[in-house]
Amino acid sequence: MNVKIEPSWKKVLEQAFQQDSFSKLVLFVKDEYSKDKIFPEGKNIFNAFWHCPLDKVKIVILGQDPYHGPGQAHGLSFSVKPGIPFPPSLLNIFKEIKSDLGKDLPPNGDLTRWADQGVFLLNATLTVKAHQAGSHQKKGWEEFTDEVIKTISREKENVVFMLWGAFAQKKSELIDSTKHYILKAPHPSPLSAHRGFLGCRHFSKSNEYLISKGLTPIEW
Repeated sequence: MNVKIEPSWKKVLEQAFQQDSFSKLVLFVKDEYSKDKIFPEGKNIFNAFWHCPLDKVKIVILGQDPYHGPGQAHGLSFSVKPGIPFPPSLLNIFKEIKSDLGKDLPPNGDLTRWADQGVFLLNATLTVKAHQAGSHQKKGWEEFTDEVIKTISREKENVVFMLWGAFAQKKSELIDSTKHYILKAPHPSPLSAHRGFLGCRHFSKSNEYLISKGLTPIEW
């Protein structure tokens, strides 16, 4: 199947694109976009891949599914376009960065600046129906994104995986912990952030690890 995705990803994921499950997923997604309001815009579904080619991946931050409110999702987990108020989880992420690194809250929640430095902002499900959280789960996206995680683990070394919340932490089974650095914390949602996300210091820890491997740290 010819999928419009960044070339380095297309090469390593070719087998995943040939699976029957992916073909069924494509039919489902196309049908959904034809009859409902779906986020993100179709052109942004693979935005994380375009901004962070495989050879650039230093850090993976895994989300569950896109924001389902108007104008929020644009293909990068936890990120919103400029001009959109910070969703609660993203606000807690920025609060933790301020506590950890002393950086003030940024002017907007667009994390493209992270993606362009090698932070792969992957949602387990890449599309969602407007105002219906989780509406595209269990339709085939998870099989595809699990394959993406396994591919990063297999093809790369010294990648930091930030796994926030129980859902993301289950993905640790797909990662070779002998060659990568796995950081776990509760989800930054207001429901759980106070149970250990705030104070986790993942942003300084990840940069310390990258520096120890001779890699350029992330400008959070």
